[in-house]
Amino acid sequence: MIDRALGAARRSPHLTIWYLFLVTLLAFGAVSGARVLIEGLRVTNLTDELPWGLWIVIDLSSIALGAGAFTLSAAVYVFGLKQYASIARAAVFVGLLGYTSAMLALFVDIGRPDRFYHPILYWNPHSVLWEITIAVMFYTTVLVLEFTPIIVESTPLNNYALARRLGHLLHRIMPVVALVGMGISMVHQSSLGATYGILTARPVWYSPSAPVLFILSAIAAGPALTLLVTMISGELMQKRLVPEDVLHGVARFVGFASLAYLYLKLWSWLAVSYYSHVPGHASGIEILNENTPYGFTFWWGEVLMGALLPAIIFLWPRTRRNRYALMLGALMVVAGLVVNRWNVTLSGFVVPLDWSPGVLDVFPINMYEPSLVEWGVAAGIIGYSWLGWTLGVRYLRLYPNAVRLVRRRVVTQPAVAESGEQPATAR
Repeated sequence: MIDRALGAARRSPHLTIWYLFLVTLLAFGAVSGARVLIEGLRVTNLTDELPWGLWIVIDLSSIALGAGAFTLSAAVYVFGLKQYASIARAAVFVGLLGYTSAMLALFVDIGRPDRFYHPILYWNPHSVLWEITIAVMFYTTVLVLEFTPIIVESTPLNNYALARRLGHLLHRIMPVVALVGMGISMVHQSSLGATYGILTARPVWYSPSAPVLFILSAIAAGPALTLLVTMISGELMQKRLVPEDVLHGVARFVGFASLAYLYLKLWSWLAVSYYSHVPGHASGIEILNENTPYGFTFWWGEVLMGALLPAIIFLWPRTRRNRYALMLGALMVVAGLVVNRWNVTLSGFVVPLDWSPGVLDVFPINMYEPSLVEWGVAAGIIGYSWLGWTLGVRYLRLYPNAVRLVRRRVVTQPAVAESGEQPATAR
């Protein structure tokens, strides 16, 4: 596959530049990751007061953006919506890239990556983080099972009878695999929100609706990312990868999911801010709005850009029929989710745990800016996922119903001679 990619890159200068860019990101990430593994977390700007930073944002975003896998797989294999099978394979691949990207971020972030296997051996069922770890491992296994038939079909493995039988067997049991995967994914997507929502000691985080908000945002953003990369890849490859009605159906689903997320988001904000009077919550939000861009990113990033405008684009027929408007709306949903995960992760840490009115000079707010090493690891993870998608969409059968678009050429007839004789092509 790599040899074929290099051969294709030699034939296309733009593709060569793209591969060089991705390799640069990977090299930057490898050097940064090696430094973290050798010198430890002291080379980062993480502290005891603010232990979660950029890498956890990438982890949470990657897992949420991979939710298109269970959403579209469930639509095909559980709910019988067979027309979405043309995009379900791509959704599974996006999910696999998302979950492995999250694992890379966690591998660097835990500080002792040599102990990554401890949750398997030392169970702690009272910990939400332990439950998330086990669920992520199980669901990644489900994604591998779902993706194995595609690997067999797209590679020389298809020449071997044993590999073909394995692929056919997995395809037959796919409804069961999809059902199990849907349950596991919904559990750990909501549990990620519960990690924040159950901590009453940090009132800025505390919200009983956090688990539902996390899963609703993932249900919207996961298919939106699959929609976005499908349309961009189709434009670049000059192919219609999936039928238009499938794109419009996914767009409508994302639009309604965005509205559901927006409704609960605003209601949760209203309930916590005005009705519940959670101690410290209103004061914490005031500190965030005065000392950080939290208010701007919440209203403009999460609410307006991440939910309201995309919902209008996806549900209004005129804009939904415009391919570029669809791509813009999907990009906004994806960006809004990343902004949300940044806000959620850092907001609870910015407000000091020992803070109380009048003693801000004693317990100053916790400020955080990722170090160069943190940005390097983040760039490497992004480069990994983008390179994986580039190779996958070119060399794997992610879109079995893809059709190459034929560009019409306008042929100009030669001018008629002064004698009035018709050109030979016009006779």
